Amino acid sequence: METKKIVLITGATGGLGDPVVRLLSASGRWVVFAAGTNRERLDRLRGLPDLHPVVLDVTRQDSVDRARAEVLTHTAGLDAVVHLAGASAFASLVGTDAAEKLEHILSINVMGMARVNQTFFQLLQARGGRIIHCSSEAGWMTPQPFAGAYYLSKHAVEAYSDSLRRELMFLGMSVVVLQPGHFRTNMSNAVRAGFEQTRKDNPLYAAVLTRLGPWMEQELDRSGDLDAFARLVQKVLEVRRPRIRYRIGTSRWLTLLELLPDRLVDRLYLYLGTRGHRNL
Repeated sequence: METKKIVLITGATGGLGDPVVRLLSASGRWVVFAAGTNRERLDRLRGLPDLHPVVLDVTRQDSVDRARAEVLTHTAGLDAVVHLAGASAFASLVGTDAAEKLEHILSINVMGMARVNQTFFQLLQARGGRIIHCSSEAGWMTPQPFAGAYYLSKHAVEAYSDSLRRELMFLGMSVVVLQPGHFRTNMSNAVRAGFEQTRKDNPLYAAVLTRLGPWMEQELDRSGDLDAFARLVQKVLEVRRPRIRYRIGTSRWLTLLELLPDRLVDRLYLYLGTRGHRNL
């Protein structure tokens, strides 16, 4: 095992994680610890070359500790950790459960990263390992209405990554950020379900969401190539000097919004939510 590089991948049972772990396993150059919460999907990965399924819930320290103990039975060091565990939500920031949903998203998307990095740091340091954080286009784009919790979490990932990178560079270790656009995974279904729930439970925004619905569906229907994403992760793991950030599958429409003043973006969303879909 020690002749190959060794990587821990969180979120391995998710839509982004599955093609990544399969590609790295098939490459013959990596030993993969595929970590996730879905035991049935972990069992499907069992038997792939150089792949070890690991049950890991990034929101629970006891689970992360058990995962570390499991990894230590095979190796004393890691060449990389890839953070693909994540969650999304569609909800109003003034809804009745706004704080609860925000806390949930942050516990996975931000604190989960911090918890895993802290717990596995000595294993990473032993090999001068590389840390790869999966942020999102939401990490650098102007936030959308009703997606505040997700955007907040990804902006936090960007800040956390910058600070961590500037600490670990003194130790000769690198931190890389991936900023993918939309890929068709279970997150898409979660967003749709959150949209319908918010429209049903929050009469303040029922009419607005009805008008914004087609624009949201247009973005969700746009889907990146999961195999291309997996190849990007492999590239970032194996390139000698990776860039600080990589973008893939970026939304052209949302990118155009970045060129506009904030007030104009506000007016555009106001138009779409009050008159836009009805008149176009």
